[in-house]
Amino acid sequence: MVGAAVAAGLALGALTAPAAGAVGHGPQSGAKTAGAKTGPKLDTGSPVRVNQVGYLTHGPKQGTVVTSATKPLKWTLRAADGTKRAQGTTTPAGVDPSSRQNVQTFDFSKVTAKGKGYTINIDGKQSEPFSIDDNIYSPLVRDSLQYFYQNRSGIKIDADIVGGKYARPAGHDKAALHGGDTKVPCQTGVCDYRRNVSGGWYDAGDQGKYVVNGGISVAQLMSEFERTKTTKGADAKPLGDGKLRVPEHGNGVPDILDEARWEMDFLMRMQVPKGKPLAGMAFHKVHDKEWTGFPTRPDQDKQQRELHAPSTAATLNLAATAAQSARLFKPYDPQFAARSLHVAKTAWAAAKANPNMIASDQDSTGGGAYGDSNVSDEFYWAAAELFITTGDNAYRTELLKSPLHGDVEALFPRTSAVSWASTAGLGQLDLATVPNKLTAKQRADVRKTVIRAADRYAAESKKSAYGVPYAPKDGKYEWGSNSQVLNNMVVLATAHDLTGKTRYRDAVLRGMDYLLGANPLNQSYVTGYGERSSHNQHHRFWAHQIDPKLPHPARGSLAGGPNSGLEDPVSQKKLKGCAPAMCYTDNIMAFSTNEITINWNAPLAWIASYANNLGKDMAARG
Repeated sequence: MVGAAVAAGLALGALTAPAAGAVGHGPQSGAKTAGAKTGPKLDTGSPVRVNQVGYLTHGPKQGTVVTSATKPLKWTLRAADGTKRAQGTTTPAGVDPSSRQNVQTFDFSKVTAKGKGYTINIDGKQSEPFSIDDNIYSPLVRDSLQYFYQNRSGIKIDADIVGGKYARPAGHDKAALHGGDTKVPCQTGVCDYRRNVSGGWYDAGDQGKYVVNGGISVAQLMSEFERTKTTKGADAKPLGDGKLRVPEHGNGVPDILDEARWEMDFLMRMQVPKGKPLAGMAFHKVHDKEWTGFPTRPDQDKQQRELHAPSTAATLNLAATAAQSARLFKPYDPQFAARSLHVAKTAWAAAKANPNMIASDQDSTGGGAYGDSNVSDEFYWAAAELFITTGDNAYRTELLKSPLHGDVEALFPRTSAVSWASTAGLGQLDLATVPNKLTAKQRADVRKTVIRAADRYAAESKKSAYGVPYAPKDGKYEWGSNSQVLNNMVVLATAHDLTGKTRYRDAVLRGMDYLLGANPLNQSYVTGYGERSSHNQHHRFWAHQIDPKLPHPARGSLAGGPNSGLEDPVSQKKLKGCAPAMCYTDNIMAFSTNEITINWNAPLAWIASYANNLGKDMAARG
């Protein structure tokens, strides 16, 4: 993720300009939005908003209609052949503050008949088509995880796995100019040696690799798998060996762990080696010396790569993820698990010895800064993972004495439950769900904290006309708002796993509705999912809008979503005066609203797996 802090450094002047006519041709250009009070003219299609993928048979089925009417309207559910299947009346909801639209809501949850091509019809307007089925999220499990393979560094992306148009040579391997990432020098004054930091995932639209963003991303992939070990009824089969699009099939390791290991190997290479100054710490990031031009396929990048100074935050990300890796890989590769644990303990000790090595938020030439002045959350997360894995009382003590412990607002901030800059909640979620040596009372208190946070997000979902579990400060949507919605959904899903209460489950599914089209823009933010899905997200290889010879983003790629800050020139020009939830345009150079990145697809994959499990449970119940 480029990040708002470096938006000024990624102005269009720093990049190759898009092709003539490319700017302004996203699906939102056109007629004024129905019901909008102020703001830019946006083509949002039908005023009837639904989840364009569909609904689970026994889950909630709700939507929203944008209308000037103040009295209830009649809605009709029609099958693909046009026959009427259900009807009812809408409920006036007034003006939605996130969109400034006058809206009404409707509920057809009583309909449980499976089918494709359903539509909702209101006042002569028809929604996009959708399905009712218990298998609707199964493809998204694979596609959201395929994102990571496609963005691997240092390995050929195989046409047999991803299809011809997405295949490419290895990026930044030893054959690349300057040796790619196999022998990277430090920035001047940081170190006097070179490191092999090959592998890992490219972070976002750029081709940098950042420990703090890789950390939360790989942690959520590992947690997606770990949930299948700790939650009754959670199905590990879709994540197993031979199930995902990765090249490691047949090695006896679940495919999702194979994907996680590709990143973990890179993260461990970022550790300062024994015998060098600051041994055990982790370099904060590696990327091009200057911003990579647009478009650039990774193997065609000619710039020198550079390692940036070690930081406490990066080191604790390494400690936390390596500790998690140690326990998950133990049944499959004990040697790798032991190595992971050694790296984790070494990183923890180094961070304790160097607790104030803060990454600068001004280090934004050639890559995102990822500056973070408060690392108390990273200390909490790392202590939690090390305690779960080892049971060592020293880590328990670190947890219990932390001022974050038991503080709902600190552990799970209101806007986003977790983020790369706020990771304590990752530790709390694992303490609540993964077997560990907390006392029964301590474990109960941790679970109460998770549930209290979920109660807040569930209340926000219920209050919203669009059902979204997201209530940002001052009502302004932030950079990567869709990932913030998803991370709140992860807390809700965990609360449902812990309690079985349907209000948490329903808030998660309403969040999926929002992301897949039941939102103020009638926009599915996931490539290839829904009739009006994003397909021009900000990426240097998936850049079809600039160069027709290049592909669109692959299916299952999540756009960042509305951002009130409008921190790029395209969004500033097209979206001036936008309501918070309307501040989005599907344009490749609108990076502050339309970026894609590993830490946004990670919670999407987690939630897709959860929702797919729900569908299987409903199918089993008949």
